[in-house]
Amino acid sequence: MKRNSSGRILTHARKASMALVALLLLVAGFWSSWGNAQHILLSKGREHGTLTVARCDDTVCTGPYVPKDPAPERERVTIERSVAVKKGVTLAVVLKPGTREAVRTGPAGGLHAWLPLGGALLLAALVIGGGLRLTRVAWVSASAGGALLVASFLAL
Repeated sequence: MKRNSSGRILTHARKASMALVALLLLVAGFWSSWGNAQHILLSKGREHGTLTVARCDDTVCTGPYVPKDPAPERERVTIERSVAVKKGVTLAVVLKPGTREAVRTGPAGGLHAWLPLGGALLLAALVIGGGLRLTRVAWVSASAGGALLVASFLAL
């Protein structure tokens, strides 16, 4: 009888630890995505405009910025470098409050902002399927993460 109850305890401990790991992955992916996504989703009252990419370094691209509405004078703003940001391209952007950092708006910008969550969904699917033995939930998580990654790739 003792052996059976200790086996149940270990099974519950394994499931609880795997659930905690999956939850941690999803929370980290959401938190990582929210840093840029909040500026796109909650853009009312923020400064909108267009950025023409003039120069790119290893991590950021800069260029002249033209605000949509009257705004403080900014000659140049920066945007995070990605595969979609090329020299000479004009992008619709929203500025992060109090900075010269821009975030791309529209469907492509929104999908790009949620990329970390897509990766987290894929990783969590492995933990959910392998550690928790919830194969259907794992397939749903993997499908959602994969769809997000593919849609972002196609939109950029």
